[in-house]
Amino acid sequence: MILIDGKKVSEELLAEMKAETGRVRASGGKVPHLAAILVGNDGGSETYVNGKVKACEKAGFDSTLIRLAATVSEQELLQKIKALNEDDAVDGFIVQLPLPKHFSESKIIQAIDPRKDVDGFHPSNIGRMVMGLATYLPATPFGILQLLERYKIETSGKHCVVLGRSHIVGLPVSILLARNAYPGNCTVTMAHSKTEHLKSLTQSADILVVALGKAGFVTGDMIKQGAVVIDVGITRLPSALTKTGFQILGDVRFDEAASKCSFITPVPGGVGPMTIVSLMRNTLKASKKEVYSV
Repeated sequence: MILIDGKKVSEELLAEMKAETGRVRASGGKVPHLAAILVGNDGGSETYVNGKVKACEKAGFDSTLIRLAATVSEQELLQKIKALNEDDAVDGFIVQLPLPKHFSESKIIQAIDPRKDVDGFHPSNIGRMVMGLATYLPATPFGILQLLERYKIETSGKHCVVLGRSHIVGLPVSILLARNAYPGNCTVTMAHSKTEHLKSLTQSADILVVALGKAGFVTGDMIKQGAVVIDVGITRLPSALTKTGFQILGDVRFDEAASKCSFITPVPGGVGPMTIVSLMRNTLKASKKEVYSV
């Protein structure tokens, strides 16, 4: 079994971006600039956004964090988005999700200029992804592709089962792994809450991507011998056994799965760090106008 070390790969990629940004800075060019809007004080969102700010520092990017109260109106948020859309100094930005319940997340996402949508959630960018055009890939699926590539995991002709059909992970990763490219060329089955005979399906998977948000859902007997397991899930649970008072678990029971896998991502330290570094790579693309020409 080989552990897929997302933390190590993300640090390598950040170092590569820092070197490139250093050359740009030295030549008097424009340094990539990522902005983030954080509404409210959700603990998970705070941690994630802080991670993005630190990643910007490591990559040599400029960054801006805009904090708004949870009580801010939808119109005020839309005005902030409009200002960032029109700010030439900002190459890309994100609105951290989830938002408070009085917001329409769909409306907010669609208000972002697709040229600056480095989260890759705008319908225009999703459409470009489906058509195989240059675009900003959703960060977590993009991170998964990079891990498969860095570890030289064969995907062509393999049966990939994706558990979960969210627009953020499950649906886009199923499309990307079926595309005619590497990583890709998989035969993909996407499973969800209505799927019957799930265990027999997962047992047939050469590559199993699990993105359910249900701690320990996948047990060892659900996994094919020699399979590649990508665990996207991350659940924080109370624990009396740790100093912090909580533990972080993935969707896969790691101890049961590890003995059967050829490759597996840990939680934490697997897909999570790659999500942030993928956002950085999208921002670098935005600064270089690699997707949308001006």
